[in-house]
Amino acid sequence: MGEPGAVAGRRDGRGRRWEALAQRWEALAGDSPAAQALGAELIARWAELHRRYHDLAHLTAVLDAVGELAGEAEDPAAVRLAAWFHDAVYDGRPGWDEERSAQLAQSRLPRCGVPAARIGETARLVRLTAAHDTLTDGDANGAVLCDADLAVLGRPGYDAYAATIRQEYAHVPDDLFRAGRAEVLRRLLAAPRLYRTAQAAGLWEERARANMTAELARLTAGSAG
Repeated sequence: MGEPGAVAGRRDGRGRRWEALAQRWEALAGDSPAAQALGAELIARWAELHRRYHDLAHLTAVLDAVGELAGEAEDPAAVRLAAWFHDAVYDGRPGWDEERSAQLAQSRLPRCGVPAARIGETARLVRLTAAHDTLTDGDANGAVLCDADLAVLGRPGYDAYAATIRQEYAHVPDDLFRAGRAEVLRRLLAAPRLYRTAQAAGLWEERARANMTAELARLTAGSAG
C-alpha cells in the first residue's frame, strides 16, 4: 500500500518544482504567449525521462547558485537565460549538446523579444559550459555561470551527484567510465582556481577539491583492482 503513495509524492514534488520553475521563467522572460510557450518547452526538456543528473533539480540548483552570485555578473539576465538553456538539449554528447542548446537559444529567444545582443551573449555562455577551463580572465558573466554550474562539486550531496552522473553514462563500460571520469577530475583539480568569482571560491573551493580528490581516489582504486 505504501508504493502508490510514494509514487504520488514524487509526482507532487515534481509538479511543485515545475510550477516554481514556470514562475521563475515568467519573471525572467515575461508572460507573452511566446515566452510562456518557450518556458513550457524548456521545462519539458529538462524533465525528460532519460536524464539522471541534468534534470529539473540541476536546473533549479544552477538558477539558485546564479542568484547567489548574480552581483558579480555584468548581465545577470543573460546569465540566467544561459542557465535555462545550458543543458536544454541533453543526449550525453559533450560539446554537441552545448552547441545544440546554444542554437536552440538563438532560434527561440527572438520571438520572446529578447534583444539580439543578449541572445548572442546567452548563446556564447551556453557554449562556454562545454569546457569550463576555456573561461578567460575578465569574463564576469562566464565566471558566474561556470561557477554556478560547478557549485554542486562543493555542496553537500556530492556522492549522490557522482552516482547520478554514472547513471547517465550507464551505457559506458566501467573501465572506460572510470578512465574518462578520472581524466575530467584531474583536469578540474589541476586548475589553479576551480571557481573564478571570489564569492564562489569562498563558499565551495575547499570542499569541492576534497570531494573530487576522494572520488578520484575511489576511481583509481577501482581500476587498480
